[in-house]
Amino acid sequence: MTWKKIVASGILIFCETMLIAYLIPGILVWICLAIGAAAAAYFLFMARIAHRSRAKEGSKAINLLPALSIVLPFIYGWLTLYLGYASLILAILLTSLTIEFFSNFLALPLSIYHKYLEGELAKVKLGYWPSISIIVPARNEEKVIERCIKSLLEIDYPKKEIIVVDDGSTDKTYWLAKKYSSRGVKIIRRKRAGGKSVALNTGMLLARGEIIVTCDADSVISRDALKAIVKRFQDPTITAVAGNVKVLNRTNLVTKCQALEYIVNENIYRRVFDIFGVVPVVPGPLAAFRRRVLREIGLYDKDTLTEDFDITVKMLKAGKVVQALSNAVVYTEAPTTWRDFYRQRLRWNCGTFQTLRKHWNVFRHSRFGFVHMLTFPYVLLSMLFIPFASVFTIISLIYAVLSGQGLQALYVMAGFMLLQATYSLLAIQMDDEDLKLVIFSPLFVIGYKEIRNFIKIKSFLDVFLFKKEMRWGRIKRIG
Repeated sequence: MTWKKIVASGILIFCETMLIAYLIPGILVWICLAIGAAAAAYFLFMARIAHRSRAKEGSKAINLLPALSIVLPFIYGWLTLYLGYASLILAILLTSLTIEFFSNFLALPLSIYHKYLEGELAKVKLGYWPSISIIVPARNEEKVIERCIKSLLEIDYPKKEIIVVDDGSTDKTYWLAKKYSSRGVKIIRRKRAGGKSVALNTGMLLARGEIIVTCDADSVISRDALKAIVKRFQDPTITAVAGNVKVLNRTNLVTKCQALEYIVNENIYRRVFDIFGVVPVVPGPLAAFRRRVLREIGLYDKDTLTEDFDITVKMLKAGKVVQALSNAVVYTEAPTTWRDFYRQRLRWNCGTFQTLRKHWNVFRHSRFGFVHMLTFPYVLLSMLFIPFASVFTIISLIYAVLSGQGLQALYVMAGFMLLQATYSLLAIQMDDEDLKLVIFSPLFVIGYKEIRNFIKIKSFLDVFLFKKEMRWGRIKRIG
């Protein structure tokens, strides 16, 4: 962020704060902002202590972060009712909305601190060039496989090998990839599909690189991404690095909402986890690992639908450091229809709950450090508590309208939409992204957010109540 952008953001945030104060009258908004600012400043201070010392001086404070994201909104909601600023139904609406947004408010200062740390890292010079093996699992990807291979060949890195694993494709994927054998691309063909985890493990049997990089067939890695990743691996304590995933096909409402969602998640939440070396997911579109560590933990398992989340948790439980980079960019093809979006998110969310269930002992044992204190509680908060809070938001909003309190409810919703717009704007500027995406931020208060939360609740019920057997679904590729 340049100083001009910082000044512009500061002016905009001030104006929006004044407008929020007008929409939610009285001292109510100032109580909320004061509580949030005090909590955020406290956690920023303790996070700096914990990060600098690599010890546990700040760990108790960080351990409280997910819990306070739930407790403080209830206190705020009670105050609005007790001080007479809202009726019971509006107090419930404020509480449920604050639960959904308070964790964002606490995470924002930590992410800005991380942006500073990232600037310091950029000054480090690249000292060595380890060999890298890039593995691309592919099944029925004829529309995108050539684009992916071409982008990998164009990556600016001297010591790389590219391995494409065709996992029992029934289309032209294998033959299209085979054309690039003359350019050094290694092609492995599995006659029967074994799943993505099996395809990745198969590629690793042939891989010779010190660093293993995985890339989805529908993704395009930026030319300088490997250099950024290698710079991070100069720290011998780091065992895995996650890339910055962006949406390539921003063509309609559903893809543009996903584009904004990816930017916000990458630039706020993941930066917080990166400070402590406990990034929860090294995503499939761009994931980098030390090969020896992958072998130590037993490679990929095939018992969940989110093999990337599962293998990351296995590393974290083994005490390994997992980081993330914003300048190692990969562009991926997002679902272009709501039907495909639903299928993709259902698989992701079911796989997330499967992985949480598989590694449930992380919640019980403090020996897992920040994974126990921060990562898993935060994942559970976003996957379970916030979706159910969203249900109360919808119910209380409908009741407020039916009981003649629609105007007051509209003021509350407008205030939170402004908060979300500010939050989204900061995330976009931290990543030098398209400012026009801010237009879609109100849908993260009501609309797109409810769709995501509905899928999360359904996934939870499918995994824990109905115990459905989930499978990989097919998403239509545009290419």
